[in-house]
Amino acid sequence: MNDTERIAHLRTLLHRLNHEYYVMNAPTASDREFDEMMHELQHLEQLHPELYDPNSPTQRVGSDLSNEFATVVHKRPMLSLSNTYNRQEVADFYQRVGESLHGQPFDVCCELKFDGLSISLHYERKRLVRAVTRGDGEKGDDVTANVRTIRSIPLELPAGTDCPDAFEIRGEVLMPWASFDRLNRQREEAEEPLFANPRNAASGTLKSKDSRVVAGRGLDAYLYYLLSDQMPAEGHYQSLQMVRSWGFQVSEHIKLAHSLQEIYDYIDYWDNERHHLPIATDGIVLKVNSFAQQRSLGITAKSPRWAIAYKFQAEQAQTTLRQVVYQVGRTGAVTPVANMDPVLLAGTTVRRATLHNADVLESLQLHVGDQVLVEKGGEIIPKIVGVAQESLDNPHRGQPIHFPTHCPACGRELVHYEGEAAHYCPNETGCVPLILGRIEHFISRKAMNINSLGPETVDEYYRRGMIRDAADLYLLTEQQLGGDQKMVRKILKSVDESRKVPFERVLFAIGIRFVGEIAAKTLARHFGSMEALAAASVDDLLQVSGIGMVIAESVRAYFQNPSNRDFVSRLASCGLQMQLSEAHRQAQSDRLAGKSIVISGVFAHHSRDEYKALIEQHGGRNVGSISAKTSFILAGDNMGPAKLEKARKLGIPVMGEEEFLALIQG
Repeated sequence: MNDTERIAHLRTLLHRLNHEYYVMNAPTASDREFDEMMHELQHLEQLHPELYDPNSPTQRVGSDLSNEFATVVHKRPMLSLSNTYNRQEVADFYQRVGESLHGQPFDVCCELKFDGLSISLHYERKRLVRAVTRGDGEKGDDVTANVRTIRSIPLELPAGTDCPDAFEIRGEVLMPWASFDRLNRQREEAEEPLFANPRNAASGTLKSKDSRVVAGRGLDAYLYYLLSDQMPAEGHYQSLQMVRSWGFQVSEHIKLAHSLQEIYDYIDYWDNERHHLPIATDGIVLKVNSFAQQRSLGITAKSPRWAIAYKFQAEQAQTTLRQVVYQVGRTGAVTPVANMDPVLLAGTTVRRATLHNADVLESLQLHVGDQVLVEKGGEIIPKIVGVAQESLDNPHRGQPIHFPTHCPACGRELVHYEGEAAHYCPNETGCVPLILGRIEHFISRKAMNINSLGPETVDEYYRRGMIRDAADLYLLTEQQLGGDQKMVRKILKSVDESRKVPFERVLFAIGIRFVGEIAAKTLARHFGSMEALAAASVDDLLQVSGIGMVIAESVRAYFQNPSNRDFVSRLASCGLQMQLSEAHRQAQSDRLAGKSIVISGVFAHHSRDEYKALIEQHGGRNVGSISAKTSFILAGDNMGPAKLEKARKLGIPVMGEEEFLALIQG
């Protein structure tokens, strides 16, 4: 691969990683891996100025913009910081600052780098008026309503506070460890996916459309930078002391360093002590203290020259790999998991680590008995990152570990779908973990919502031969169940009430591979009944907007299986909803057929989710961002100025709430 091809590859990869980190809150690369690729791209672009691209990842800050909030342009750009992982780069930064200041003495403010979501708070006349996420650095999401629920953020400063009439203060919204652990316990009990780390939990919470959810999750905030046209101090450290006196939460662990050695001392201390903090930290931030010197040093297109972030190395431990076991999930996906000798890592004892899929397992080239290197991704999830050199050099290593070709539970040959990382067991009617997983999916809250049953009860009923699949739940009797009659009646009532669950959720509940909530809803509204869907060809399915070949072939394969057809037939005989309700059918129309619609702003008559449902009900398609293909924008109050400007430039019509309701009512 030549330099031109490598630049193109890195740009594509970094754009994807930015999207995963800032938009999806599901990073697939570590901070260090991302930074190394970014540094490589910066180096190559310097060697090849003729390949300059204003849209290169090196020219911008990663974005966390969503489509659920009004967009606000920052008065002052919110830049990211350059990252470093070693002392030499810290020394290089210190030397560059000294040279740029022509030998002037300077101090550096040392702060902990909190692992959360950057926020900009705006105050006028001592009152909070707006809270905006960093977004892409130029504009962000207005999350004021959610931020008002965070108790450590003052809504109004006390009378007599000697502060500027208008100021902006920046910081980090985060989730303390205690709140994070409590939230994941609640999600586990509700059978919802767990958050991987406090940063993802904080980000997901702050972007919630329901501020009541935010209020109940125990978010916190630490503030670390003041901006105003009337700064009350000449230095950053001094301004933070004043900010603390105004009632803002500022870390008590900031320190003013007068030499490079004092910076090193601060780094060394917190490299270990950070594990005792009630919040997640992933590094140290170093800022030249004097505001005048900051202005003199200036900024690059992406980051200030007067600040840098030192990222802690992920704590690593070495232990012995004893075996790799394989777990079969409800979709049939097979996941390898490493069992190891217990080892203390980042304050907890680790015995197991996920190996994700066959590609990851094969890339590590593991052998039984290897000395493996283990890290905690995001300081939370253990993962094997390599094999110790002593094992690599050992001519008598144990048995090599390879991903199985057949299901470890039932022995059926595994299948691999193009474009999928996982391998699947196809034995939907004979593989016990897959059967139990499908029943647990069927009763889950977003499917049939049979909330009186749990995985342990399902497992017990299956072992006792009372159920073979989810349809058997509707044949259970009090005499069969026995035991606590009050609990038995509760279970049977919950099962009976699930017969009222609408068709689109029944379609989601039966567990067709690759058919999630959105796809189930789309298919239900297009075909109207299970019978029509079962008779649809692949070509028929591909005519449905949003349904691709993978889903189409999976749906067709599901209904071609006699066991699946029998299962659906038994559910129908038990009284489950197998078609759209008459009321829903009567409400449908094709008035929005072929139209792609963006929703933005706050509405008076219906919620955003209700408007999205109305759009689909009348044949339209919801899209998240404005493009030349957008038919019109359904705009409520407080629509973001950036969206309005983009709509104007592209000539996209903007429709108000009343006009839209009149349109769909004919």
